Amino acid sequence: MTEAVPTLGGRLRQGLMAICVGASLGMASFGASSVLLPTLAQARGPEGIADVAEKVIDAVVNISTTQNIEAKGGGDRVVPQLPPGSPFEEFFEDFFKNRRGPGGDKGGNGPRAHKVNSLGSGFIISTDGYVVTNNHVIADADEINVILNDGSKARAELVGVDKKTDLALLKFKAEKPLTAVKFGDSDALRLGEWVIAIGNPFSLGGTVTAGIVSARNRDINSGPYDSYIQTDAAINRGNSGGPLFNLNGEVVGVNTAIISPSGGSIGIGFAVPSKTVAAVIQQLREFKEVRRGWLGVRIQQVTDEIAESLSIKPARGALVAGIDDKGPAKPAGIEPGDVIVKFDGKDIKEPKDLSRVVADTPSGKAVDVLIIRKGAEQTKQVTIGRLDDAATPVRVSTKPNGDNVEKTVTQKALGLDLANISKDLRGRYKIKDSVKGVVVTGVDDGSDAAEKRLSAGDVIVEVAQEAVANAADVKKRVDQLKKDGKKSVLLLVSNGEGELRFVAVSLK
Repeated sequence: MTEAVPTLGGRLRQGLMAICVGASLGMASFGASSVLLPTLAQARGPEGIADVAEKVIDAVVNISTTQNIEAKGGGDRVVPQLPPGSPFEEFFEDFFKNRRGPGGDKGGNGPRAHKVNSLGSGFIISTDGYVVTNNHVIADADEINVILNDGSKARAELVGVDKKTDLALLKFKAEKPLTAVKFGDSDALRLGEWVIAIGNPFSLGGTVTAGIVSARNRDINSGPYDSYIQTDAAINRGNSGGPLFNLNGEVVGVNTAIISPSGGSIGIGFAVPSKTVAAVIQQLREFKEVRRGWLGVRIQQVTDEIAESLSIKPARGALVAGIDDKGPAKPAGIEPGDVIVKFDGKDIKEPKDLSRVVADTPSGKAVDVLIIRKGAEQTKQVTIGRLDDAATPVRVSTKPNGDNVEKTVTQKALGLDLANISKDLRGRYKIKDSVKGVVVTGVDDGSDAAEKRLSAGDVIVEVAQEAVANAADVKKRVDQLKKDGKKSVLLLVSNGEGELRFVAVSLK
């Protein structure tokens, strides 16, 4: 079985395919001298591709893995349940119960263990036998082998993996000198720059394809640190884990995923940039694990509505929705509602930027964090902790706002039915005792609040960054914002478990 590159997206529309075919036919009708020949010349690419391929091909390897699948009792055949006296009863009795299944006992109810093989790609980064590939290429493998370009084969051991970036580091002992390649600077890549992919598509052996850099910093929602290079160099089944080279013969990415309706390349492939790969591999070599920085905050996007509510122009940064009680951010004075716009001198345009830069920061380092709080900039110094992958989900703390349980008082605001929190409402909506605020008991259909997915059982903790203790507080604060000419109001909302999020609701 050949390893398949992970694919993204669904089926392409047939209409799109028809347009592409029509465009090709139409172009040919203009004549070879005016259009066709220049296009073919451009498609050849730069002359240096062959030189690069010849130089690095011996450093690209095939990764062959074997996984032992245990037998499961009970068999995989099901005897049809037929009515008593059916004319087919005797036939099925003979076919299923007296038939010897493959690898099993008489009746096919004893399947035996078997092996599953897969193929991927990788590349040698040092002459002592270190190899980089994708984690999904070797995941759950019981045996890993490295096959060199000359066909020689060696058993490899797994040094370490990083599931968040889908990278793995292998080590094998070579009996002859090895060719190794070096990492280049992926940050220096330009759109339209030529790149070369080498891998093992469809188990054919070392194959070279070329294309250009179509985009950078692509987020395909595969992990918290997505920042892929997009290329139109053909990446097919078995290319996973293979290198993406620049024209200097340096590795600028690790081919990881494609968008495809069929599993074959349609010119949309993604590679982990070498800047990320080099840092992860260095830690895997040194520690056999990846040690990332930790800030201890839960963040969300700063939408245009939220930015307007917080008087931030233009919309930017990462909005702090929650603080871990044991995280580094809390003692530094960072609070829910703060917007982080700069971290250790680096601009934060969106939440992903913060996730990446914090992860790359060594634990124990003291950094300056620039925040915007109620329209004013403040600088907080935070000593970064170490991210523990086995840790429990982020715990969120809120300031006590008082707990009015004397009776249920309802108010109407923002298309919401609001009530003072009470023991009865806590039980009805399963709200923890630690959650304070005003309970939403109903949402008007068609309201902006409904559009923003507020629902009964949510608890409003703050209105425009001011704590609210009862339903009247919410109504009063909303009315004042309307008088002040505000277009929207920023709500800090908790669910029953205490997880916070910010929601901007229109005041119109």
